[in-house]
Amino acid sequence: MLDIQKIRADFPILSRTVNGKPLVYFDNGATNQKPQIVIDAISKYYQEINANIHRGVHTLSQLATDAYEVSRGKIQHHINAKFAHEIIFTSGTTHAINAVTNGFASLLKPGDEVLVSALEHHSNIVPWQMLCERTGAILRVIPMNDNGELILAEYDKLLSDKTKIVTVNHISNALGTINPIKYMIDKAHEFGAAVLIDGAQAVPHLKPNVQELNCDFYVFSGHKICGPTGTGILYGKEAWLNKLPPYQGGGEMIKEVTFEKTTYADLPHKFEAGTPNIAGGIVLGTAIDYLNSVGFENIQQQELELLEYGTKRLLEIEGLRIFGTAKEKTSVISFNIEGIHPYDIGTIIDKLGIAVRTGHHCAQPIMDFYKIPGTIRASFSFYNTKQEIDLMVDAVKKAKLMLS
Repeated sequence: MLDIQKIRADFPILSRTVNGKPLVYFDNGATNQKPQIVIDAISKYYQEINANIHRGVHTLSQLATDAYEVSRGKIQHHINAKFAHEIIFTSGTTHAINAVTNGFASLLKPGDEVLVSALEHHSNIVPWQMLCERTGAILRVIPMNDNGELILAEYDKLLSDKTKIVTVNHISNALGTINPIKYMIDKAHEFGAAVLIDGAQAVPHLKPNVQELNCDFYVFSGHKICGPTGTGILYGKEAWLNKLPPYQGGGEMIKEVTFEKTTYADLPHKFEAGTPNIAGGIVLGTAIDYLNSVGFENIQQQELELLEYGTKRLLEIEGLRIFGTAKEKTSVISFNIEGIHPYDIGTIIDKLGIAVRTGHHCAQPIMDFYKIPGTIRASFSFYNTKQEIDLMVDAVKKAKLMLS
């Protein structure tokens, strides 16, 4: 069991007030808060070892390079990648997905098919649409049911020898659905298709084992796992990363440059052009250390209790509907109250110190499926409490009364 008050003391922002009320932060699906150890680590880098990496022989450059590569190794072990060079630092999930779609532009031809799911964030839809427009490939959509679950029987029918890549999120940001990605990966591989898993919403809640999953690519953002914004990871199997062309040209990603021809550096540098977010990359390792010190079993237990309690309390409110009732889901509750726009609820409860997300959550196809403009999304993290849920429920009840 977690000592929640001790955990909360690690996060300085949780002690602040908003509009004169104690902050209740339930927008963890968008970004989560940072512990003091992460905040201090950012400052420490700039105070003690600020230098560019991989290029200098001087002491600071060596120290910064070593710290950066140690962080790469931490991330490798955290997700159980086979090699450290399969870990590519990016600016986030969106950057990572675009790096892969850019590479597949040279591999697809007209009539090839790309499968995406109906549960995707726009970041895992739009780049594939752009890829299909460039190549003449066809985008196919894996449908969902009313519970917010993918219809696997339809997925099986969509797969064919034309399928070149399947891309699906591990966990839906809008509904909290945990997708059966192991099954989907194995089925796609039967047809020779590659698989990219968007793990942005999964990594705060669980430790993905990429070798066990056998996915070809796994991508996520640092800011959702207590790390800095502007950081992310593209994991790719060595064979795939060697096959794909680099996403960007510039310094560091080259082996040799002449005006006649350029050859590219070995992995991982082939995909890491220019000066990276050095502090961010180093501190991402610090954030992962912190989460592992808390323990993912503890995190999952705490968040499951919050999900169950929050669901029960919210359903006490007459006219409230929860969207996303999958059998397997994580600590996200998307809901609306009949006859009231979600934005209006969100605006009022903000005045009471409650931070939730309202809107389509960059998942408009999901909202179109339910024929709604958006939802109110409460997304919990391990540092949240049942008492905070009570405050949110009371605030929603007050807002409903005001707007009825």
